[in-house]
Amino acid sequence: MNRFSDTLKRAKIAFEKHKVLYLLLLLFFLALLPVLSDKSYVMGVMCRILMYATLAGALNIINGYSGQTCLGVAGFFCFGAYTEAILATRVGMSFWLCVPLAGLVTAAIGLLVAWPTLKMSGIYLAIVTLGFSEIARLFALNATALTGGALGIKNIPVPTLFGITFRNSHSYYYLFLGMAIIFVLISNRVIKSKIGRAWMSIREDELAAKSLGVNASFYKATNFIYGAFWIGAIGAVYAPYVRFIDSTYFTLDEGWNILSMVILGGQGTFIGPIIGSIIVNFLTEVLRPIGQWRLVAFALLIIIMMWYRPQGLAGASDSKLAGNVMKKKKLNQGKQNG
Repeated sequence: MNRFSDTLKRAKIAFEKHKVLYLLLLLFFLALLPVLSDKSYVMGVMCRILMYATLAGALNIINGYSGQTCLGVAGFFCFGAYTEAILATRVGMSFWLCVPLAGLVTAAIGLLVAWPTLKMSGIYLAIVTLGFSEIARLFALNATALTGGALGIKNIPVPTLFGITFRNSHSYYYLFLGMAIIFVLISNRVIKSKIGRAWMSIREDELAAKSLGVNASFYKATNFIYGAFWIGAIGAVYAPYVRFIDSTYFTLDEGWNILSMVILGGQGTFIGPIIGSIIVNFLTEVLRPIGQWRLVAFALLIIIMMWYRPQGLAGASDSKLAGNVMKKKKLNQGKQNG
């Protein structure tokens, strides 16, 4: 594990030296990917990677940067997707208006979830958000007049832009890529602002943050609202992509799947959720022949990660999440020196 940590450190140093160049090359490659690959299967996988990278990134804003424990990502995803589907099929609203509106609706719901739970933390907050996720799914299943119930919503209109219709994975890939880029650029600015510093101070020590004048309740609620907005917005992009949604799309398994990406990649890092999305989606395809047993493989992978590298692949070795591992290493070094 020491060699692995050293390799990651060297990779981070090399990336920081030529960060702009590497990012430009990456964007150039991603923009050309649909041209380089004519296989719908490959582009479908890439669409899922980009979508889940944004979902995991938004969840990481809540769990990784403010230290709150949200397990209700599937519920926010559900509300965002259904909002777009209802507005597009029943009101005839344009996709480009539906996406920000779905984000705002989900952000408002995020506030409703966050406000009564501001004094909760840890497992108590996790249970509340987990319950919210299941309530959202049951609401979608039983509000037949609004959501179509078990039959769901069919024939969701596909978006068009300047005469271009986004019908398949090759064209829709650019929508998911655009959303991911916008999310990263805006979130990077927010994290480096006063708001982001307040979130991180609450994560490190809420009492100390309060003593320094940070309004913890306000910033925790703001954090939930921001994360929920992006989860709802990507849900709105997802609905026309599949053109049919029902409550089975938004089960607790979906929430655990997204959470596993954050844990594997590294909480409190920008690159972590992207790495986690790539790993989980890649393993999903590779392990597809073994069916439900792949969930066992995911569970074992997470257990191994939490034991040897709890801060995730992209997390810093001296981060708060790696505290227990670092203590063990220092203790072992002390014994060897003794």
